[in-house]
Amino acid sequence: MSKDRIITALDVNNLEEAGGLLDALDEARIFKVGLQAWLRMGPGLTEQLHLRRKELFLDLKFKDIPNTVAAAVRAVLPLAPRFMTVHLSGGGEMIRAAADAAAGSSSVILGVTVLTSLSDADLAAMGGGMSAADTVLRLSELGLKNGVTAVVCSPREIAPLRKQFGRDLTLVTPGIRPAEAAKGDQKRTMTPEEAVAAGADYLVIGRPITRAQDPGLAFRRILNAITPKRPHELR
Repeated sequence: MSKDRIITALDVNNLEEAGGLLDALDEARIFKVGLQAWLRMGPGLTEQLHLRRKELFLDLKFKDIPNTVAAAVRAVLPLAPRFMTVHLSGGGEMIRAAADAAAGSSSVILGVTVLTSLSDADLAAMGGGMSAADTVLRLSELGLKNGVTAVVCSPREIAPLRKQFGRDLTLVTPGIRPAEAAKGDQKRTMTPEEAVAAGADYLVIGRPITRAQDPGLAFRRILNAITPKRPHELR
């Protein structure tokens, strides 16, 4: 179902705000909980998701020595996240440790490639010798070699990843902005329609939905934009 392809970023400050958004977004199925929300509310927020039969994308972007990352993965498995993130830049041994820790569970390890807030110039300033696109390809290959078959990438890397890896990788794509929405701090963006056409499996969308005057309506508009049209609707 198309609605399962939209992951709503639940970047909120308190449980009351979270509850209001969850009630307004009854059609949404998967919600991303990142550092801001997790540090403020922790398991209280995930409990609200489970009570409403929503699925959790726990976006804490683990990156540390392999033993520590494996322990962190095991620590959050009882929350039954559909997805959880690790930085692929942590190296092959760390990636393998995370994948092994999640093996046998229903949780999918998502490898973070290059943050969508970073440009080629940003990577160069950090000492990187490759473009964002080339870095994403290199890190995705490292993830596949070490047991991670789903990655987070910007919309601009969807086509190169599909060309190199086909359907071997599940692609989760932030940096999604409807045409009328501001880019904010995202630098490598696409509209929902463009990202789906390029081959994204999941779209991560936050402010264009959660800060809309009517979040439910904003969600439905995006859902309609990415839902394949029946022949009679194309006339």
